[in-house]
Amino acid sequence: MTGVAEGLRVLDFTWFAVGPVTTKYLADNGAEVIKIESRQRPDGLRLAPPFKGDPSVSLNRSQYFGNYNSSKKSVSIDMSTEEGRDLVRGLVPHCDILAESFRVGTMAKWGLGYDKLRELRPDLIYLATCLQGQTGPRAGYAGFGTQLAAISGFYNVSGYSPDELTPVHGPYTDFVAPRFSCFALLSAIDHRRRTGEGQLIDMSQYEAALNFLSPALTDYFATGRVAQADGNHSGRYAPHGAYRCRDDAGGERWIALSVAGDEQWRDLLRVLSDDAGRPMFPTHAGRLERPDEVDRYIGALIAGRDATELTAALQQAGIPAYPVQNCADLRADENLCAWGYVRELDQSECGPMPYDGFAYRLDRTPGVQTAAPNIGEHTDEVLSSLLGLSETEIGRLRDAKILN
Repeated sequence: MTGVAEGLRVLDFTWFAVGPVTTKYLADNGAEVIKIESRQRPDGLRLAPPFKGDPSVSLNRSQYFGNYNSSKKSVSIDMSTEEGRDLVRGLVPHCDILAESFRVGTMAKWGLGYDKLRELRPDLIYLATCLQGQTGPRAGYAGFGTQLAAISGFYNVSGYSPDELTPVHGPYTDFVAPRFSCFALLSAIDHRRRTGEGQLIDMSQYEAALNFLSPALTDYFATGRVAQADGNHSGRYAPHGAYRCRDDAGGERWIALSVAGDEQWRDLLRVLSDDAGRPMFPTHAGRLERPDEVDRYIGALIAGRDATELTAALQQAGIPAYPVQNCADLRADENLCAWGYVRELDQSECGPMPYDGFAYRLDRTPGVQTAAPNIGEHTDEVLSSLLGLSETEIGRLRDAKILN
């Protein structure tokens, strides 16, 4: 085995981020993931930048799509046709897992809901992931992770004050839910291994996201306090935040640090060659009560210093501190380079493209990662090998626009 998911076959009806990232984990770890889309209704990320070359030339130029769909196969079927849906019904008995991320009811409208498909394969594991789950008064609401981050409470605690909210970057919850979805799939696979039973997984991205607000929610349930935006202030650390250093040719440079108590405060001032801060802010409790004054004081001491050199000095003194890195910094980061995190994979149309590597290392089953597929690249291969369709029949389906 080269991957822990080797031997599994997944029929992938997911699109955009949450679903594709979930099934990407399986694909990169050896599962055969067959992505179903069409040129009339492609995965929306195929239309999103960054592009390599002219995106009007084809649907295969987006690396946003590519990065979330590595190691998969692509089959192009027009799901608006009954004959196209019949092809899917033929594929289901050959698949261990079906994953979909449409609005509630879409698959059922096509006659492809879990109740129908389990008749074709009783031990099928069916993952349905959408914003607010398959049931409840808002189950049918549409949206993206940017809206879900708002309703989940993240916007309310992000910003400098309750009057100046700063939404978290991007569709934040899209990068939370896949980790829960993948764990749920692995749990269902283990259950089937032990019992022979398949099951429906109803993955609410809303509920998954709330796990990342656990401290604020727990505090409210215990005390009734409602967490509000408060900049970088902390109830445990002072100073605590990002402080501007000396800029360089790459732009602004900042350092993030946290000081937990009086000993670290003394060590911070020592590294910064300052003597006046100790009598001015003598106790940790006092610094917690005066965070803005502490920030201004430390900010003035740090201004003009080199972020990398200061990080090394603070780390040597035992103070948690790191430079604030941008994308160019991450691409050159020595740790990421040492791990080989960014991988150049050869995409059949675009050539070498950068992909996120693995966030973990499995020494016995490392997985084999390949570039994302062109749309419909594996249609003939999959339909002939799994359904036994002849070249003539595949040609007829293509002429009839069932395969497109």
